[in-house]
Amino acid sequence: MALKKLDKRIFLSAPHMSGDEEEKINEAFRSNWIAPLGPHVDNFEKEMAQYVGVKSALAVSSGTDALHLSCESLDIKQGDLVLCSSFTFAASIGPFFHKGAEVAFIDSEPESWNISPKALKRALEYYASIDNLPKAVIIVDLYGQTCDMDKIFEICNKYNVSVVEDAAEALGSSYKGKKNGGFGVLSALSFNGNKIITTSGGGMLLSNDEEKISHARFLATQARDSALWYQHSMIGWNFRMSNVLAGIGRAQLSHIDERVEMKRKIFNDYIEGFKDIPGISFMPEPDWSHSNHWLSTIVLDKTIKKSPIEILNHLADLNVEGRPLWKPMHMQPVFENAKYWTAEDKDICKDLFEHGLCLPSGTSMSKENIDFVIEAVKEAIYA
Repeated sequence: MALKKLDKRIFLSAPHMSGDEEEKINEAFRSNWIAPLGPHVDNFEKEMAQYVGVKSALAVSSGTDALHLSCESLDIKQGDLVLCSSFTFAASIGPFFHKGAEVAFIDSEPESWNISPKALKRALEYYASIDNLPKAVIIVDLYGQTCDMDKIFEICNKYNVSVVEDAAEALGSSYKGKKNGGFGVLSALSFNGNKIITTSGGGMLLSNDEEKISHARFLATQARDSALWYQHSMIGWNFRMSNVLAGIGRAQLSHIDERVEMKRKIFNDYIEGFKDIPGISFMPEPDWSHSNHWLSTIVLDKTIKKSPIEILNHLADLNVEGRPLWKPMHMQPVFENAKYWTAEDKDICKDLFEHGLCLPSGTSMSKENIDFVIEAVKEAIYA
């Protein structure tokens, strides 16, 4: 019997309120700390730094702003070379592109779907040979999966190249026991509505370099000099998070570990649900990674005659939201002339994009929701 369209939509990764947020918001209202800055902001920064295991953190209005400030803190200028994972969202490279950097992209490795150490090594060997080493390498912890940090840092340290970690999707994940968001000289988190915790909109810049965070804080607060009047020796931005949103973030952060376990259970439920269907595989999880499985993703092999788009269209007809995997940056029209580095001749992230999709993964989903998605995918495959 064909499945019937749901009255209530199953979203890809809807916000999940714990119930504690309202009290934190009321604290902000009672104290009249409504505008940017305030006790919640200070405490959110301290609590996040402690959770991730870094010395300093800066709460800002988006993950993109955090990456923008990392770009400024590393003094990226027009013409500087920056390398970035290709298999990511445009925000990972956007601030560097806007600064006029020359950008080049690195393919994924099949073991983690993240930046390939072999391809990165090829790229840095070449750029060293022409005396044009990058100012930064941006690594992305894709879908909550950590990168192979030891290999990446061994390569980048050899050439004295700074690493920026885009951990927007990976709060709660870890590499060999160390939390994501603490690996780069600067690291960025996102609290967008679809992330594992949310402030409705917001982000965080983290680092063990307290001077860099202090400078970023200065820039994010309109670069106002220390004077009684408004005085500026340079121009900054209004990037700070409001005290109200930080209160939401604090309440959400207190539930992060249980959210990670919920995401991992959803992922395992999908594995169990599709175990009898040849041709479906999942994002691998290497031994060194403990992924938050922000989004559960599948890849279809050639034995499945339906395309990811056909399956997604069927889900949409049933009021279920899905999404293709990220379209790699080297395939985007805006970057059609950018250099792209693979480990070998095969283009891993292009292949993943063409054959993969994201399934609903919100922690507020019921088991009935998950089972419905599984049956909907099966129905699409065998229709």
